Amino acid sequence: MGVLGCADIALRRMLPVLVEEAGTELVAVASRDARKAAQTARSFGCDGTVGYDTLLRRDDIDAVYIPLPPALHHHWVTEALAAGKHVLCEKPLSTSYADTLDLMKRAHEHGLVLAENFMFLHHSQHAEVQRLLDDGVVGRVQVFSSSFGVPPLDPAGFRYRPELGGGALLDTGVYPLRAAQLYLGNELEVLGATLRIDERTEVDIAGTALLSAADGTAAHLAFGFDHAYRSHYALWGRAGRITVERAFTPPEQLRPPVLIHQQDRHTELTLTADHQVRGAVRAFTAAVRSGVEGPLHEETTLRQAQLVEEVRLRARRFPHRPGRA
Repeated sequence: MGVLGCADIALRRMLPVLVEEAGTELVAVASRDARKAAQTARSFGCDGTVGYDTLLRRDDIDAVYIPLPPALHHHWVTEALAAGKHVLCEKPLSTSYADTLDLMKRAHEHGLVLAENFMFLHHSQHAEVQRLLDDGVVGRVQVFSSSFGVPPLDPAGFRYRPELGGGALLDTGVYPLRAAQLYLGNELEVLGATLRIDERTEVDIAGTALLSAADGTAAHLAFGFDHAYRSHYALWGRAGRITVERAFTPPEQLRPPVLIHQQDRHTELTLTADHQVRGAVRAFTAAVRSGVEGPLHEETTLRQAQLVEEVRLRARRFPHRPGRA
């Protein structure tokens, strides 16, 4: 595998796993900055390459991981597929439905695996929640709610630059949207939304969305990066409620708590620790090795891109006014 860019998420989370995993060999990391490429290469025991094109021309690389800012994804996924490389691309796969659809078509044409990297989906806690739902622990689900918020980020980073695909919807909002799809299916409709816009940077700092499944089950979502940290979802049914408190970014050593609230009973389950980054890498490499030709989870990925656009279209916009510390 090769990596296009030395983004923080790559350095902290993905590169260590690519080095440790028996099924992958980290061959090279590319950067536009020669010093950064060399430093990263030394840290992870691989080659450092200046320029993404240079890495894509290497014939000793089968697949690439792309952690670049969202607005760069379409171009570099296109280039990687044209170079004959399978692609694991950080979420969101692109900044528009049209570009996402185009990438899907290109993956089919080249017969290469293309995956959007939602790592949280590979944590075993979500399968356990689904088992609880299947067992009828809370009865028929009436409402899904989810929030993902983080404190203010580096103001010099890409998340505050609209030309690079910045903004809270693409950064944190896609997680609650994807979780809603996981439990309510792809036939979700956006009924309304809000976005708070930073007038200096012109990016959305926070937002909310109200969606409905085909059967009327509601989804209440909130997201942003002007918040105390929260990473949760809950499923509220006729007989109770299941709450997942560390839904999207649980540390690999954490035994995640899942809370079950029923009429006269409150239960806290302590689930098995899991490494969702390793799970994401293993799922991708397994698809490549099995001979899959084309995108993974195509329908869901396309619907995700549509939902993001529907939130933007329906959102009522408000100016962002930073509160007191």
